[in-house]
Amino acid sequence: MKKHLFLITLLAIHYLALAQKVTEPSTTARPEWSKPYPPFQIAGNLYYVGTYDLACYLIVTPKGNILINTGLASSAPIIKASIETLGFKFTDTKILLTTQAHYDHMGAMAAIKKITGAKLMVDEGDAAVVADGGRSDYALDGNVSPYAPVKADQLLHNGDTVKLGGMALVMLHHPGHTKGSCSYLFDVKDKKRKYRVLIANLPTIITDKKFSEIPAYPNIARDYAYTLATMKKLTFDIWLASHASQFGLYGKHKPGAAYNPAAFIDRNGYDTQLKDLQDQFTKKINGK
Repeated sequence: MKKHLFLITLLAIHYLALAQKVTEPSTTARPEWSKPYPPFQIAGNLYYVGTYDLACYLIVTPKGNILINTGLASSAPIIKASIETLGFKFTDTKILLTTQAHYDHMGAMAAIKKITGAKLMVDEGDAAVVADGGRSDYALDGNVSPYAPVKADQLLHNGDTVKLGGMALVMLHHPGHTKGSCSYLFDVKDKKRKYRVLIANLPTIITDKKFSEIPAYPNIARDYAYTLATMKKLTFDIWLASHASQFGLYGKHKPGAAYNPAAFIDRNGYDTQLKDLQDQFTKKINGK
């Protein structure tokens, strides 16, 4: 019965989305975005519940759970199944967060919010884009929404803390990729130790245009420079990202492998990613 209600809700949201001219871009060339990946425990009460490449994270607390990112529109059943496979209730999701307002991370947000009744919190910089389903994204033409519009229940600003059941996640404003791209810094612990975790939204450049040719985002160059400089100064034990491929998930964890938080302690990998992104930004600024 619950499964049928879940499917009915998804269909209702799907038809509503069609009425609002929601058209998710084709991901045929990116099968890894929709390919399921076995959920697993990363460290303490932090779990991976995303697809093969679209990273979604579940933080479990005694007062309910926090879900970060929701993948594509088709990811909702995958995320639900992953959460239940781990032994948790999908409807115990109380807070929804995102690292950026693009369809590959927001696709199932409206559906999951409707089904769970969870409270959506977003960086203020992405509030308008989330509300119109990505239609006002500076990198798009604005004709259609790539995902179902959803209204944020609470807007977050740099340094704000998201609290639930003893957890405290600090939201870090890291704009550029989107106006409200953000990362999260928090602690988890297991029987052996405490880990400082960073879920980083890496500032990849998605536009082929010169920054000066983007009137919808006049501060884009300044935001990228700020984000790169700020991210280099962060300290943490474990780092993760919006895409599994960005933090090398497949080399750090094999499906069915034993619990091993140490595999995700990789400062060198993080620094290498930022160096590459800094080089790309510098070339962009210099017109190369």
